[in-house]
Amino acid sequence: MGLLGPNGAGKTTAVSILTTLLEPDEGSATVAGADVFKRPGEVRKLIGLSGQFAAVDEHLTGYENLDMIGRLYHLGKERARSQANKLLEQFDLADAAKRPVKTYSGGMRRRLDVAAALVAEPPVLFLDEPTTGLDPRSHIDLWSVIRGLVAGGTTLLLTTQYLEEADHLADEIVVIDHGREIAKGTADQLKDKVGGERIEATVARIDQISQAQSVLSQVAVGEIQVNEHNRELTVPISGGAQVLTRALRELDAAGVEVQDVGLRRPTLDDVFLSLTGHKAEEESPLREEVGS
Repeated sequence: MGLLGPNGAGKTTAVSILTTLLEPDEGSATVAGADVFKRPGEVRKLIGLSGQFAAVDEHLTGYENLDMIGRLYHLGKERARSQANKLLEQFDLADAAKRPVKTYSGGMRRRLDVAAALVAEPPVLFLDEPTTGLDPRSHIDLWSVIRGLVAGGTTLLLTTQYLEEADHLADEIVVIDHGREIAKGTADQLKDKVGGERIEATVARIDQISQAQSVLSQVAVGEIQVNEHNRELTVPISGGAQVLTRALRELDAAGVEVQDVGLRRPTLDDVFLSLTGHKAEEESPLREEVGS
């Protein structure tokens, strides 16, 4: 489950309530069948939490951090050691296991923090903006870890302000703005609410633009935009890949040579703007990092 929204939308507050760190003014909630407010101790036994900032002891080694967490969970000496070694391998930190955490990169600290949340093997894991502040390579590494956790059976609630992240990682997305749910569904379902599917085609010869426009008008659900200089046509459609396949067949039958073609769908950025009237972020932190 992806909890998507901009800074200040209420994501961290929601996670703090669901993990028993903050009492709500009203309402109710259960986690894995346990009432968050009536049975907080039971909830804590069922969950792992990695907050926005890595909560690891930089003076201890990676191994010592995980071993300490295991002891605090009363796993016993042998199981705590076993879990520490297993998680260090899983999170690609085995080579740095004996190094003080203060020598770790930001991405390594974040992976260690997520590993710490898994020491007790909780069935439910909360990750609150886990990739905030990471470089693009670390983003990709952590995405791989998250996919592996879900594939292994962990139930995961992930908060993020990165639209691309929610699109890639979440089976289901809840969009919130100013503390309220404004939409819920899969990425495709949310995009379908906005519409905006389009075929973008580039013809090989400029003298075939008019013919291509005539053919594509049969599948268009709105005005076709033409860029003669680039030999490009943008065609609003409804029906996805089936309509694209039909369009290509018609173009081929008409003898129109297509140099490039693609089906474009609205991004989650478009969805958020449509739902709220404003962008999720005026400047995406992810984009800034990629450009730096």
